[in-house]
Amino acid sequence: MTRRLTGAGITVAGYDVRDGQAAAAGAVPVDSPGAVCAGSECVLLSLPDSKVVESVVFGSGGLLAAASPGQVIIDLSTAAPASTRSIHAALAERGVEYLDAGISGGAAAAAKGTLTIMVGGSTAALTGVRWVFEPIAAKVVLMGGSGAGHSTKLLNNFLNAVTLAATAEVMVAARKAGLDLAAVLDVINTSSGVNYATTNRFPHIINGDYLEGGLTSALMTKDVVLYVDHVRELGVPCLNAAGPLASFGAACNLGYADQISNRVVDAIGDLAGGIRLTEG
Repeated sequence: MTRRLTGAGITVAGYDVRDGQAAAAGAVPVDSPGAVCAGSECVLLSLPDSKVVESVVFGSGGLLAAASPGQVIIDLSTAAPASTRSIHAALAERGVEYLDAGISGGAAAAAKGTLTIMVGGSTAALTGVRWVFEPIAAKVVLMGGSGAGHSTKLLNNFLNAVTLAATAEVMVAARKAGLDLAAVLDVINTSSGVNYATTNRFPHIINGDYLEGGLTSALMTKDVVLYVDHVRELGVPCLNAAGPLASFGAACNLGYADQISNRVVDAIGDLAGGIRLTEG
């Protein structure tokens, strides 16, 4: 996303705990989260979870102390809506707008600038920063007030987790049954089992391309846990989380935690006796 912004002629100040990451993405490196605020019209966060977001906002040298009235902070992370609303309230006391902006589309859409962004917060704040989204997103939708963007992201990611884990299991079973995997996908994609994983992921995976660079199994597990917590808070029964939690939890424990979540098919294959979808 940073490369898309700098490629559009926007100057970006960047901070990352990993040395060299900000510069590698085309940003001007600074030495703290708070330093990102200096001279910036808006600040973008893209962080692993709410605990990290809270440390960046509330911690020493963080955004709460450094932000100025009128600035807009946009949180592109996948985070807990309750935490998001708390941060929004704290920043609002300083006259700072906070938009929670869940993103979807993966690394490929980020590189092409075709992400979908689901936003929570004020209409006025979103209107004022739409120029920031233009280089990175094809679709930006205001979902409601503070927390609505992150809530929508959790709902979407849960469905993503369910279909990816279930399709991985089916494809391992298809391989073990001796079926032609391309033919299986062709049938599924014109039948009732069709889903994003069957149309966009597994046509590549069965040829050995795992589409590296996207959400890891560890982060997918975190997102499913966030979803479970969120629907519990809403009072909605959570009847379908066991499958993806078991699948991505197994992937993490079998050594795929920091690899793309598509590798869950290899984890399931390991449990099925060392099955791989490709012969190599």
